[in-house]
Amino acid sequence: MIIFDHVSKRFKTGGADKVIARNVSLTIPKGSRVGLLGRNGAGKSTLLNMISGMTRPNKGRIIKKYSVSWPLGFAGSFHPSLTGAQNVIFVARIYGRDTAELTEYVKEFAQLGDYFYMPVQSYSSGMRARLAFGVSMGISFDCYLVDEITAVGDTNFRKKAANIFNDRLSKSDVIMVSHSVGTIFEYCNCGIIMENGNFTFYDDIKQAVEVHEKNMAK
Repeated sequence: MIIFDHVSKRFKTGGADKVIARNVSLTIPKGSRVGLLGRNGAGKSTLLNMISGMTRPNKGRIIKKYSVSWPLGFAGSFHPSLTGAQNVIFVARIYGRDTAELTEYVKEFAQLGDYFYMPVQSYSSGMRARLAFGVSMGISFDCYLVDEITAVGDTNFRKKAANIFNDRLSKSDVIMVSHSVGTIFEYCNCGIIMENGNFTFYDDIKQAVEVHEKNMAK
């Protein structure tokens, strides 16, 4: 369960206020597979960052009653001067996981070869994405945050990544941002529409998509 308790978030952009949330109070029940819907610039990615704790609201609080991931595949927190292996160890210690176990898992999963022991700053964007995805899948969470599903690597890697991704989500809740309605229908059973800083929860994903599409047609 995730509870929004009078949450407000705004920031300056281009000299103007950008409002993401206006005094939002909302509960996402356990067992929800949520599709986040809203116009471009509504703040969907910012909301995921707020739920993960990477970004703080200006007012109010977000209460998490179970374990929640960082946004899936997020590589921005890796220290560029550390090797892939060292970054994995750092993450394992933060989340109280066995360092050797997580390191071995990510090493096998990401298929970076010798680069796993080289500084992350030497990685291509695809290599960073594979490392980040491997770390994300190597730690089990009650709820995964997903900001677009990006396919990286060759056909075999993408197949393996899809299999483990689907296995994780079959056992956990998910809050997902995707521009693909098909993907939203595949993974989500309910939705939240973000419109002008207001959030509306729909327990039927079909109804949420219908309302979202009407908003977009205005």
